[in-house]
Amino acid sequence: MRLAIYNFGIQIAPYDNPRVAGFARREPLNFQAAERSEGFIARSGYDGEPGPPSWGDQVFPRFLKENGAASGVSSLSLWRDIESVMAYSYSGVHAEALKHGRHWNIPQQWPPLVLWWVDATHQPVWSQAVERLEHLHDQGPSPRAFHFKMAFDADGAPAAINRGRVKDIAERNAAGQRELLAQVQAIPV
Repeated sequence: MRLAIYNFGIQIAPYDNPRVAGFARREPLNFQAAERSEGFIARSGYDGEPGPPSWGDQVFPRFLKENGAASGVSSLSLWRDIESVMAYSYSGVHAEALKHGRHWNIPQQWPPLVLWWVDATHQPVWSQAVERLEHLHDQGPSPRAFHFKMAFDADGAPAAINRGRVKDIAERNAAGQRELLAQVQAIPV
């Protein structure tokens, strides 16, 4: 089994607007940091952009229209386990971007991310990810769709995240991401 993660946000301005330039300039460094992180398996790219192929047609949750936005920012990736994706998400390059998110994104009335387990032979697609995020919003955490605060294991049982292991993975990741972190810290918000 592998862990899928999808996140979604709506920015305060179009992607090419100077108001969100800090995000746009950090994004490729975040992707590089993920690829260098322990437990990372793969990520979807975006149609028409350089990088990995898109995992199906990119679609967005209903929250986009509900907020009168034309597009949103999102990512979809696969990880070995919950500790690996948590270590990447809340330390290093990605954590540096998260702390500035309020400058680039509108306040969310929906979960910022959703996690779910997939079979090792299955590659999720954007429409599945959107369905899982909306399910989490509408029904709350369950083995079908969950978040870090209420996690489930691959068998569907409630799971406790091993915080010590998260810390150890984050420390190992930091060694391979020092130059990326220095680059990202030099980018104006």
